[in-house]
Amino acid sequence: MKQVTKDMIIREVLELDPGCAEFLLRIGMHCLGCPSASGESLEMACAVHGADVDKLVKDLNEYLEDK
Repeated sequence: MKQVTKDMIIREVLELDPGCAEFLLRIGMHCLGCPSASGESLEMACAVHGADVDKLVKDLNEYLEDK
Protein backbone atom coordinates (compact mmCIF):
# COMPACT_ATOMS: atom_id res chain seq x y z
CA MET A 1 0.00 0.00 0.00
CA LYS A 2 1.13 3.53 -0.76
CA GLN A 3 1.88 5.58 2.36
CA VAL A 4 2.52 9.28 2.80
CA THR A 5 4.89 10.53 5.50
CA LYS A 6 5.48 14.10 6.62
CA ASP A 7 9.08 14.02 5.43
CA MET A 8 8.08 13.21 1.83
CA ILE A 9 8.75 15.83 -0.82
CA ILE A 10 5.55 17.31 -2.28
CA ARG A 11 6.45 16.01 -5.75
CA GLU A 12 6.76 12.46 -4.34
CA VAL A 13 3.27 12.68 -2.88
CA LEU A 14 1.86 13.84 -6.22
CA GLU A 15 3.65 11.00 -7.99
CA LEU A 16 1.97 8.48 -5.66
CA ASP A 17 -1.43 9.69 -6.85
CA PRO A 18 -2.25 12.94 -8.67
CA GLY A 19 -5.52 13.07 -6.71
CA CYS A 20 -3.47 14.11 -3.67
CA ALA A 21 -3.22 17.57 -5.23
CA GLU A 22 -6.78 18.33 -4.12
CA PHE A 23 -5.78 17.97 -0.46
CA LEU A 24 -2.78 20.23 -0.90
CA LEU A 25 -4.78 22.87 -2.77
CA ARG A 26 -7.38 22.93 0.02
CA ILE A 27 -4.79 24.06 2.56
CA GLY A 28 -3.38 26.78 0.34
CA MET A 29 -0.56 24.99 -1.48
CA HIS A 30 -1.37 26.39 -4.91
CA CYS A 31 2.13 26.26 -6.35
CA LEU A 32 2.36 22.50 -6.87
CA GLY A 33 4.42 22.87 -10.04
CA CYS A 34 6.91 25.40 -8.66
CA PRO A 35 10.49 24.55 -7.67
CA SER A 36 9.50 24.33 -4.00
CA ALA A 37 7.35 21.31 -4.80
CA SER A 38 10.49 19.46 -5.84
CA GLY A 39 12.49 20.32 -2.74
CA GLU A 40 10.10 20.98 0.11
CA SER A 41 8.74 18.31 2.42
CA LEU A 42 5.10 18.19 3.46
CA GLU A 43 6.18 19.19 6.96
CA MET A 44 8.06 22.25 5.71
CA ALA A 45 5.21 23.29 3.41
CA CYS A 46 2.63 22.90 6.17
CA ALA A 47 4.73 25.09 8.46
CA VAL A 48 4.81 27.81 5.80
CA HIS A 49 1.07 27.54 5.15
CA GLY A 50 0.02 27.21 8.78
CA ALA A 51 -1.47 23.76 8.24
CA ASP A 52 -1.46 20.70 10.52
CA VAL A 53 0.92 18.24 8.87
CA ASP A 54 -0.30 15.29 10.95
CA LYS A 55 -3.90 15.87 9.84
CA LEU A 56 -2.80 16.25 6.21
CA VAL A 57 -0.81 13.00 6.32
CA LYS A 58 -3.77 11.22 7.94
CA ASP A 59 -6.19 12.55 5.31
CA LEU A 60 -3.86 11.65 2.43
CA ASN A 61 -3.30 8.12 3.74
CA GLU A 62 -7.04 7.59 4.20
CA TYR A 63 -7.57 8.74 0.62
CA LEU A 64 -4.87 6.39 -0.67
CA GLU A 65 -6.30 3.49 1.37
CA ASP A 66 -9.50 3.72 -0.64
CA LYS A 67 -7.63 3.45 -3.94
